[in-house]
Amino acid sequence: MHGDFTVDLPTRNLNFDLSVFMGPTLNAMMLRIALVTESFLPQVNGVTNSVLRILEGFARDGHEALVIAPESSEGPTEYAGFRIKRVPSLSMKGLVPVGFPQRTLEPLIDGFAPDLIHLASPIFLGNYVTKIAKSLEIPTLSVYQTDIAGFARHYGMSIAHSGLKKWVARIHSQTNRTLAPSKWSCLDLEKSGVPDVHLWQRGVDSVKFAPAKRDEILRSQLLGVRSDRKIIGYVGRLANEKRIEDLLVLDQRDDIQLVIIGEGPARAKLERVLNNARFVGYQSAENLARYYASLDIFVHTGQHETFCQSIQEALASGVPVIAPKFGGPTDLVKHGWTGYLIDTADGQSLSNSVNMILSNQDAPLMSARARESVIERTWPLVHKQLINHYYEVLEESSNQVERENVA
Repeated sequence: MHGDFTVDLPTRNLNFDLSVFMGPTLNAMMLRIALVTESFLPQVNGVTNSVLRILEGFARDGHEALVIAPESSEGPTEYAGFRIKRVPSLSMKGLVPVGFPQRTLEPLIDGFAPDLIHLASPIFLGNYVTKIAKSLEIPTLSVYQTDIAGFARHYGMSIAHSGLKKWVARIHSQTNRTLAPSKWSCLDLEKSGVPDVHLWQRGVDSVKFAPAKRDEILRSQLLGVRSDRKIIGYVGRLANEKRIEDLLVLDQRDDIQLVIIGEGPARAKLERVLNNARFVGYQSAENLARYYASLDIFVHTGQHETFCQSIQEALASGVPVIAPKFGGPTDLVKHGWTGYLIDTADGQSLSNSVNMILSNQDAPLMSARARESVIERTWPLVHKQLINHYYEVLEESSNQVERENVA
């Protein structure tokens, strides 16, 4: 089992030469990674999903890992064979549990002797672990994924927005390298003074999410007696910052059936506002794939997305996408080619974009282009890119130690 703590105490690979491992077998050297995440199962969100795919890649390639995550009721103690070490957390209404640092983390990490520490969307827990990493002289790689400063601005906390932006930038500046999921987020971090930022996008399972999963029985159930209508859907967390109420203009149209897929604290309010929509709750695996492929158009309204995995899954399903012309979606949707990038808060613009797709005689071609745009971005390829970043950070760190020793 990965992460078995009954073996002799491990040692880190302190002398690292990247050239040795850049041949045909990139994973020739097995690594020990401490993965610190601000979110994990049973919470399901973009951070959690990315961490799960990373752990599955570790297991497939034979790397060792220890996961450190906030405590959560009914949370698993292992995943993909890797141990999950939980730290105390505080649950706040509408938010994932917030993990708090423990002094016992330093001896835990030191005993595991990781070659590198991976910080997934670091906030409180990740910030603390950066200090441990410096104390133990362990290289760190951070992944920027959550625009918490943008969320603060959405909720009217302008002062908090400015402070959070600087704080997040300071955390990432303390790590050896930062990976960001979109060109927009890379630029945003660089403007905030974060050094050594690299683009690292997400993978998509194009076998699971595919046009062939379109289900006419499901469509019939969603449309009822009005089979002449088109189905427009949203997939994601139901929270105020996602601005799902901006879909009201579509919910009021007689030629559209709006379908909302997901759960979250704003569901009750949204059911009152979008009273013609079908709310089908949280869906996963094959059921989720069926819903995606059965849509005629996918719309995402969140304006603080650093990437937006649901857009990528919709595209893989051959569904044209309408999304905000801000943030991560601008990397995923090619305006006028695979969908439209607009101000989704502008009801007229949103309705017009829907009309352009529905009236387009080349709609099947747009669907084909949507799938083609992401089909090559597989999780194994993305995971290989991540491991490559690990190797580069390790070599740079090793070289830095050598220079300091010479000096």
